[in-house]
Amino acid sequence: MACASCSTKDGSPKGCKNNGTCGTDSCNKLTVFDWLSNMSLPNGEKPFNWVEVRFKNGRKHYYHNTENLTLSIGDIVATQAKSGHDIGMVTLSGELVRVQMKRKNIATQDDDILKVYRKASQKDIDIWSAARDKEEPMKVKARQFAIDLRLQMKISDIEFQGDASKATFYYTAEERVDFRELIKVFAREFRTRIEMKQVGFRQEASRLGGIGSCGRELCCSTWLTDFRSVSTSAARYQQLSLNPQKLAGQCGKLKCCLNYELDTYLDALKAFPKTDTKLRTEKGTAVCQKTDIFKGHMWYAYEGEWMNWHKITTTQANEIIEANKANKKIASLEEYASDLIEDTKTEFENVVGQDSLTRFDSPKHNNKRKNNRNRKNNRNKKNKRKPQNSKNATK
Repeated sequence: MACASCSTKDGSPKGCKNNGTCGTDSCNKLTVFDWLSNMSLPNGEKPFNWVEVRFKNGRKHYYHNTENLTLSIGDIVATQAKSGHDIGMVTLSGELVRVQMKRKNIATQDDDILKVYRKASQKDIDIWSAARDKEEPMKVKARQFAIDLRLQMKISDIEFQGDASKATFYYTAEERVDFRELIKVFAREFRTRIEMKQVGFRQEASRLGGIGSCGRELCCSTWLTDFRSVSTSAARYQQLSLNPQKLAGQCGKLKCCLNYELDTYLDALKAFPKTDTKLRTEKGTAVCQKTDIFKGHMWYAYEGEWMNWHKITTTQANEIIEANKANKKIASLEEYASDLIEDTKTEFENVVGQDSLTRFDSPKHNNKRKNNRNRKNNRNKKNKRKPQNSKNATK
């Protein structure tokens, strides 16, 4: 992911040289714009000595800067791991790290606190880059080993630790998987410590990324960090077709964006009567067939006359329902529907400011006019020749 003014390579900006602090703030995956960077601390206040470090595919952790290193966004650092060290990139520093840690309920006084060792040397970066180059061929072999052992699992990604001492295999599975034999095969083949970590289908899509049906990058891989449950009722409230192929995202689950406008639809539906409520008229009982949430219209049809729909507003439908509750019947729905007859004639306006869509086409020559001109010239030539021929004939 990169902004319009710079391109990135492995998460490091090479165009604008702002190290991820540009105004558009889109140089890093799941980045956070440091809006406190230009503000100075009060007198006597020490800067917050914690930093946010990003690893492969948006994985982030917070580390204690015990050595008081001068770190800025974009620096490559060596951080503490459970065994050995890891290599990552600083994505946030200063007071905003305190806000982020408080929001994520991360304690600064804990026994499991990890710290930053040092800025990464060239040797550290070379080892880290060589380990990253091994991940793709390892993933191909690992998937083949899982298929040979007939395990119902999918290995989605492999991440090496910065010192190349451990490889973490991320996998998805519908049920519990016994991969003890698989770990033995991995250790014998790859000659490194193995860690298996199961992730959900949404987390897998977040790590791998991709382009959604809307044409934009996946929300879970760019800015969405919390995965709320999505049900088919969200699609029903928004009157969407219950087509699994259209409602499912790249993770195979229902799209997270179905929840974005759900609250707005629920507020709009409060003014609508229930669709199972029937309207009693002197002409017959009417049943709801369709609703238009945006325009506030409802279509009703009499029982036995299902092909003839009558459009009324939600206000009119509520009035009829209140009259029915008072044991009163209206004459017919046609009285209300006649008030909503609209002119279906569409008037098109020139909103672009251009009169012709073919203004860039090459002009067409009028061959008919050219042919008429040629005939006229030929006729004049013949008329000029006739007197000369008559004089020669008399002689």
